[in-house]
Amino acid sequence: MRNLLIDSAIVGMWVPLTHFNLLPSVVLITVTTYDKFSTGVRRLWLHSLPGMLGTGVLTTLLLRPEPRLESSLLVVCFSLTVIIVHSMAVSVASYRLIRTVARQNRQLEEMRRTDAQTGLVARSHWQEQASHHLERFHTHGEPACLLMIDIDHFKPINDVHGHTVGDEVIRAVGQVIRECVRAHDHAGRYGGDEFAVVCGNAHAPQARAIAERIRERIATLRLRERPELHLTCSIGLAETQRSQLTLRDWINDADTALYRAKHQGHNRVAGPAAAPSAAPAVPQPT
Repeated sequence: MRNLLIDSAIVGMWVPLTHFNLLPSVVLITVTTYDKFSTGVRRLWLHSLPGMLGTGVLTTLLLRPEPRLESSLLVVCFSLTVIIVHSMAVSVASYRLIRTVARQNRQLEEMRRTDAQTGLVARSHWQEQASHHLERFHTHGEPACLLMIDIDHFKPINDVHGHTVGDEVIRAVGQVIRECVRAHDHAGRYGGDEFAVVCGNAHAPQARAIAERIRERIATLRLRERPELHLTCSIGLAETQRSQLTLRDWINDADTALYRAKHQGHNRVAGPAAAPSAAPAVPQPT
């Protein structure tokens, strides 16, 4: 800011040195004032005016130059050169700024869409996708399924092994879910130790196959620092129905199926229209 104010003061001195030649004087004052606006600093251009006027008046009083308002061809050529060079420099700087802002906006959007702990999509994003699929079901009849996934006995894991192990479990389970879903599915964090998967263009049997794949992978999952820890999960499955008028209705159906899976012994997939799939007994953490 100090350099820019000094720059304005120098321009104020140059105006009388050019004998108040109209074209270069206007070009110099316009260019230096534009530079103050381009900084985005509030009222910087206004603060530069006293220095510009002060040096202009002081130089005029000392040298008393004779005004020559008309510009020669040489002065016109050099003035046009200043305008062209300055305009090109400003355009390049603006282009770089726009590219930087666009890149940062993409990064912010990616951060908004991603849960930092698991790498899955954030709750707001998968809910947007779930609402979209529910709307497509009601308008075009395209089926979709919602999986609600809960880590079994997660509270004892935190209580016995500590929250750092609990965080590692959530990260590992999130990785398994990300690897098991299809490319066009939307797997995300619901909250705590619960996850959700929106399976687009899928009927219940297809979604159940995905859910079983997730359940089996989690049952065989071992943490490198806690290999003795056995993990399981319960999964509730809900296919889109005409009775589901809102996303809340769809989530409630999936939650009901999830609690059914838990009440029937954990480590299984349950849906409202089919019998739950049992799994071999797995030792539970104490």
